[in-house]
Amino acid sequence: MVTKEEEKMDETLQMLKDLTDANGIAGNEKAPRAVMKKYIEPFADNIEYDNLGSLIAVKRGDEKGPKIMMAGHLDEVGFMVTQIDDKGFIKFQTVGGWWAHVMLSQRVTITTRSGEEIIGVIGSKPPHILPQEQRKKTVEIKDMFIDVGATSKEEAESWGIRPGDMITPYFEFNVMKNEKMLLAKAWDNRIGCAIAIEVLKRLKNEKHPNIVYGVGNVQEEVGLRGAKTSTFKIQPDIGFAVDVGVAGDTPGITSKEAMSKLGAGPQIIIYDASMVSHKGLRDFVIEVAEENNIPYQFEAMPGGGTDAGSIHLTGSGVPTLSIGVATRYIHSHASILHRDDFENTVRLMVEVVKRLDWDAVNKIKFE
Repeated sequence: MVTKEEEKMDETLQMLKDLTDANGIAGNEKAPRAVMKKYIEPFADNIEYDNLGSLIAVKRGDEKGPKIMMAGHLDEVGFMVTQIDDKGFIKFQTVGGWWAHVMLSQRVTITTRSGEEIIGVIGSKPPHILPQEQRKKTVEIKDMFIDVGATSKEEAESWGIRPGDMITPYFEFNVMKNEKMLLAKAWDNRIGCAIAIEVLKRLKNEKHPNIVYGVGNVQEEVGLRGAKTSTFKIQPDIGFAVDVGVAGDTPGITSKEAMSKLGAGPQIIIYDASMVSHKGLRDFVIEVAEENNIPYQFEAMPGGGTDAGSIHLTGSGVPTLSIGVATRYIHSHASILHRDDFENTVRLMVEVVKRLDWDAVNKIKFE
């Protein structure tokens, strides 16, 4: 019997579900990398890897044309087992940025060495036993623990749990009642990987004056690390990091904190903590968007960064721009984005790639 959820699934939604349901924190990207390879390989001339595990899909237009790098990152925010106490409770380390408020009582998945997935929950005290003042305080992450139902350290270890094991949010992809709204874990940044896949798909039978590299970087959430090694391997002439961006259209967020809205088009990131956007490339992308009536919005994120921060500093420098997909509730167990923003980001990147010949690249460099 086909479920209502399955009836809603088209080919693109299935790809998005497979990407986001896969578990993969920094240093443990095997599962999402396999999903990305499955979906991008039919549209690539070949697949390469750097020595940290970043996936690089190559699509050749003009062999003598410039090299255009378009990168998402495979890793998601999560945790790592650090120790098991005598009663079988799991202590953990965050891998990527977390806010303690969004963690208590959330379900998680521990993936053991054998690949078995063990479900647990981040424990919390009932409010009945908390003094009034303590209820107002945030529990520090160092004091949190995961309950997997074990009754002793020996029992937890007999299940294969050990220090270093990956812990990821337990969540499943959902198409919401408003079918444009997509709810999942790991949008940060499987949506960037999905965009790279879809751009190569739409370029399959198109002429383009360059070589395109659709990349799934590793270890972005712990310091933009995979982007350093993949960019060094590619040596691109132009770089794009495609990532999520903060959506400012929910209660409690002011326009001073975030300007973007879901459904208003891809974000042109003019500034973040890792990079000042390249003026020539930024102007070029905006011109392409306006020429093709593709909606876009500007965003600045002084407190965050993307793989563009590593890409633009590789070698003698790479003109680079960060493109964002506005997303609610990032760096938590679940977040929401708008399908139109995905589609319009793909449209924009396809049109940009089709125009990036040597004349355009050389002009961009010195704008």
